[in-house]
Amino acid sequence: MVLSVARESGGPVLDGLNQQLLIRGVKYFLPSSHIEIVGRARESTPEIVFHATPGSGLSFEWLGNTYALTNHREFTDHEQRMVRSIGRFLSARYELLFDSETTAGNVPIFGGLTEDRYVSTFLDGRGFGGTTSARALPDRVSEAIEVLRISALSSYEDKRISTGALLFGTLPDACHELPSTPPDALAYSSELTSIRSFHRICDGLRTIALVDGKGAMVELVDVHEWAQPFSEMDLPVPTPRRYRTHSQATLCGGHVCLVLTPNGEIKIFGEGVQLFSFFDGRWHLTDAVSKYQAWETAVGRRGLASRLFSAGLNLAEHRRGGMFVVLEDPRHALQVVSGVDLLETNQRERAGAKNQLHYLLRNTSATELSTAVLESIAQIDGSVVLDRDSRLLAFGAILRHTPPVDDNEEIGEGGRTAAAIRASQFGEVLMVSEGGLLSFYQKGHCIWTL
Repeated sequence: MVLSVARESGGPVLDGLNQQLLIRGVKYFLPSSHIEIVGRARESTPEIVFHATPGSGLSFEWLGNTYALTNHREFTDHEQRMVRSIGRFLSARYELLFDSETTAGNVPIFGGLTEDRYVSTFLDGRGFGGTTSARALPDRVSEAIEVLRISALSSYEDKRISTGALLFGTLPDACHELPSTPPDALAYSSELTSIRSFHRICDGLRTIALVDGKGAMVELVDVHEWAQPFSEMDLPVPTPRRYRTHSQATLCGGHVCLVLTPNGEIKIFGEGVQLFSFFDGRWHLTDAVSKYQAWETAVGRRGLASRLFSAGLNLAEHRRGGMFVVLEDPRHALQVVSGVDLLETNQRERAGAKNQLHYLLRNTSATELSTAVLESIAQIDGSVVLDRDSRLLAFGAILRHTPPVDDNEEIGEGGRTAAAIRASQFGEVLMVSEGGLLSFYQKGHCIWTL
């Protein structure tokens, strides 16, 4: 009754504001989607209610309106979960506005970056299940994000700081037991960043802070030792070499690992995969599982798909550009690269030409090469070209453009993208940008960017 009266006094302005927040949040995390209000709901409720719909779209009711969310393809599980998380957080905050027990101590839920709260709800929605949980449970994820964001603005001896935290989960983990909370334990919050030695004892790459359910930093752990019990378990998808153990650390127990990388990027791992990244001033839902599955299906060879995907992630992590082209038919090689770039060509065009090194990798399978060698040849200006049987056809090859470019032209980001689009007419292309993005092109279109 109190909620009903309060809502009536608030009028349509408050509902309209929340509707804008919902639409803006969905477009933020799912920029290629389209959301619109398609009618009035059967009843006005602060709880977001989803309905089963035929086809690939989503339909839900919230605050008296019915929404339709569509895309050019079917929404993945993580995308649907993201929409639900946005609605869940906004619903919890909406109810708190009219809750008689809300005090100044609940103000933080209305502060900070709303996008951080959406990410937090996705990772640990317990604190946004209603007014009671919102009042009682700390928002550990948002607090940890704030620590990393402040740390990203700092440096030590002219070097960027890296740091990280492992938020202890609520699911069973037979390999780890949460230590008791020291009597003088500090909260893992922004106040930690004022302690000069904090970043030295917790570098995010090897050592990370262990945070308990109340948000207190209770221990420093070696992430490699923590992940050791899971070292023989397969990860859901390949991951960058540098952060493989961070993914393994979250395979069991519902733990969440947040890392500020030396590149100034925030990575969040959970369920054995990277779930989010924050770079270029915004959050990105990685959706790595569905993206890798699309790549593996397109390539049609699990071993080859995994090897190239891993190499691409490692190159992206070190901000090294590169490109892998997997031809559907090796007979189309001359449609993609010039003859002198093919490994099978024995002609030596001129002294100092790179094809003088072709003999080193002639008749070689990419799946037999070490990952280090594969990454090394991918960093040479040009592209690595293979067939579906993993046979290496060319490396450092300048891809044909329309119109053609000079063989000696250096491929920049714009040129690399144009080359990827052109080459994807003849097969699958995995492109690594020097900005740290990994993109999959097929049939002249970008299928996804990670």
